[in-house]
Amino acid sequence: MFAKRNSRARIVLQIFAALLAGTTAVAAPASESKLRTAINEELGSNRSAAQSQQRIDKLDDQTQELLTDYRLTVRETDSLRRYNEQLERQINSQIEEIQAIESELTRIEETNREVLPMMLRMVNTLEQFIALDLPFLEAERTDRLNSLKDIMDRADVTTSEKYRRILEAYQVEMEYGRTIESYEAKLGTTGGEKTVDFLRVGRIALMYQTRDGEETGFFNTDTRQWEVDNDYRDPVQKGLRIAKKQAAPDLLILPVAAAKEAK
Repeated sequence: MFAKRNSRARIVLQIFAALLAGTTAVAAPASESKLRTAINEELGSNRSAAQSQQRIDKLDDQTQELLTDYRLTVRETDSLRRYNEQLERQINSQIEEIQAIESELTRIEETNREVLPMMLRMVNTLEQFIALDLPFLEAERTDRLNSLKDIMDRADVTTSEKYRRILEAYQVEMEYGRTIESYEAKLGTTGGEKTVDFLRVGRIALMYQTRDGEETGFFNTDTRQWEVDNDYRDPVQKGLRIAKKQAAPDLLILPVAAAKEAK
């Protein structure tokens, strides 16, 4: 009986072993499939993570580029703002300068309206003065006066230049009253002209003497005529030498019109 039991037990063990072997054989393919699936999923996850990292790196590079561009834009904007502020100050300064120039031009126009009539009066006064003065250097003084009249009507001559020329003419006339001068010119009317030496002593006396010294005369301011008076031959000769710097200054006895009360 004991042998039957052992035999029966061996049979059970063999059956269990066979069942166990069959079970193991079935389980092994299932575990390998799961493992492969897990590995594939892990590989897919790694690839996905790598792709995500690449996208993150790309986005980071783009972010850095955008940040750099932003900083450059901020600097350029600040630079442009400063430049615009400087331009605005310059434009405001130019506007103020233009306004000042326009104001100055307005004053110049007003000044011209006031100055031009005054200058015309000055020229007319000078003309009257020359007409009433001693008749010395008549051609020279008349040419100067006519030149002034000519430039007064010219638009290409500035107001300042016209005024300068008028003052220059007045200064020349003033100098005549402080100097002694001799010059050669014609005396008399056409047909009876003669060349004489004129002696001008300031504006107090105007004398003449012929080249041979035979005739001496003076301009009478009362009659506005030339008069012959040979009594002054020696003083006139002496005055002519002084005027020509051929003799030292000395006292001269010349006919001088008496002073008149101004009207």
